[in-house]
Amino acid sequence: MARFPADTDAVPAALQARLDAAGLRRTLATRAALGVFLARPGQGLTHAQVLQALRQRGHEPNRVTLYRLLERLAACAVLARHSDDRGTWRYRLQDPAAPVSPRGAPALRPRFECRRCGQDRTLDDTPTALAWLRGLQRALARQGVVVERAELALLGVCARCADTDTLSQPRS
Repeated sequence: MARFPADTDAVPAALQARLDAAGLRRTLATRAALGVFLARPGQGLTHAQVLQALRQRGHEPNRVTLYRLLERLAACAVLARHSDDRGTWRYRLQDPAAPVSPRGAPALRPRFECRRCGQDRTLDDTPTALAWLRGLQRALARQGVVVERAELALLGVCARCADTDTLSQPRS
């Protein structure tokens, strides 16, 4: 990334521990990028949205360098990366309390993404879904398949957006 002005974005200790474990430094560019996600918890952002947010904060990052940084942050489980229903990669801040696998990848956790507002949240209160996914992984392991990454993504409309739709519909 290009030079950045002074940045006050702090990195929470749990995320800093993941950066340290992966050998990544807490550079100004890293803090600035993480600051975008910390300001928008639970929102899945595209590379272009992160770039725009950084520019609004007075930073001028190189597009390719930013992409590489996002990929490194996803590889060390600081960010979660997934593809939306249009095939666009989105990144969101990984829950610092979320367990990670021995390789540093996020542990298996189902998530919900609102296709209207972009809210992207982990579904921690779905033990049935987790049990089903773990059972599937075990069945595949018995067949000699090594699952390196598994995702269960539910796409739809969140309650807030659904309420907005209901309120905006004309009454008959």
